[in-house]
Amino acid sequence: MKTILLYKPFGFLSQFSPEPNSRWRTLSEIISETKVYAAGRLDADSEGLLILTDNGRLQHHITNPNYGHWRSYWVQVEGTPTSAQLDRLRSGVIVQNQRTRPARADWLQGHAMPTLPERDPPIRVRKTIPTSWLELSLQEGRNRQVRRMTAAVGLPTLRLVRFQIDLMDRERPLSLEGLQPGEWRYTTAEETTRMQRLIRSGFTSSTRQRRRASGQPRSPRKS
Repeated sequence: MKTILLYKPFGFLSQFSPEPNSRWRTLSEIISETKVYAAGRLDADSEGLLILTDNGRLQHHITNPNYGHWRSYWVQVEGTPTSAQLDRLRSGVIVQNQRTRPARADWLQGHAMPTLPERDPPIRVRKTIPTSWLELSLQEGRNRQVRRMTAAVGLPTLRLVRFQIDLMDRERPLSLEGLQPGEWRYTTAEETTRMQRLIRSGFTSSTRQRRRASGQPRSPRKS
C-alpha cells in the first residue's frame, strides 16, 4: 500500500489531470508519484492535509461518512463569532436543503490561533470588518460544506485549512505537522500499519452487514 500525506497549497485541484479551461493547477506539478488518488478532496481554493493512496478500500473508508472520521479545519472568517452562531454550527445548519451533522466549533483566540504561512495570493481584507479564526470539525465532507456552513450563520469564509484527519483508532490523528505548503511525505511504517488495521476492520464490518441484510448465516467458528 502506497499512501502520501500532502500539504495542498491554495490554487491546486485535488487531482493530477487538468480540467478544461480551468485556471487551477494540478498535483502533477508537486508530486512525482503516480497511481495515487485523493481520499477526500479539498477545493482548489482550500488548503491543507490531503491523503493520497493507491488502496481503494482505504480511500472508501476515509471518505465514507458512515465511518465518521473527524476532519478538522482552521477557518478564517469575516466577522466576530457569537455564542449563538457557534451553537448553530455545532447543532447543524441547513445546507442545500439538508441539515448538516452535529459538528465541533470553537473560536480561536490569543495563543490558540493557528500559525500559518501567508497565503499566495493573500485573502481579501475589509478594514471596517474584523476577521476571526474558528476550529471546525466535521464527520462528513459535502461539496464546499465548511464555506456553506459559515455563510449560513453569517460568517463568510476567507481562508480554509484542513489540519488533521482522525483515523478513529484512538491514536494521534494524521496532521500537517512537519509539512509546508506544497510538501509531502510517505506515511511512516506505524501510520501504514494503522491504516491496514483500519481497512481490515472496515472490510470485516461491511461483510457482516451484508450477511445480516441477506440472511446469510455466519461462518462456523473453528474449534
